[in-house]
This record gives sequence, C-alpha cells and structure tokens, in this order.
Amino acid sequence: MKPRTRLPLSTIFAIPAAIALVTGTGLVVALLDDGLVDAVSWAALSVPILAAVWSWRRRER
Repeated sequence: MKPRTRLPLSTIFAIPAAIALVTGTGLVVALLDDGLVDAVSWAALSVPILAAVWSWRRRER
C-alpha cells in the first residue's frame, strides 16, 4: 500500500473558496437591481447546489 501524499492547502481549499466567492457575489448582486441581474444572482446562487449534487452523484459510482 502506497503512503498518501499530503496536498497543499491551496489545492484543498481552491474549489470551496471559488464557490464561496461566487455565492457571495450572487448575494450582493441580488441586492443591486431587478431584471437580468436577478437571473445572474440566481445562477450564482445555484452553484453550491450544483456542486453538492455533482459530488453526491460522483460518490454513488
């Protein structure tokens, strides 16, 4: 059995940090205006849900 190599923190937290940044941006954009901006905020706020579903589906395989 091979020993596991340690990943750097930047590798471990890159995706969660990107998801947090997109979600925070979506929350701020939702406060700014109506119309097309609402669609952008909905898309940004759906990223964590899509990531969770993708992760869940990947584990089932």
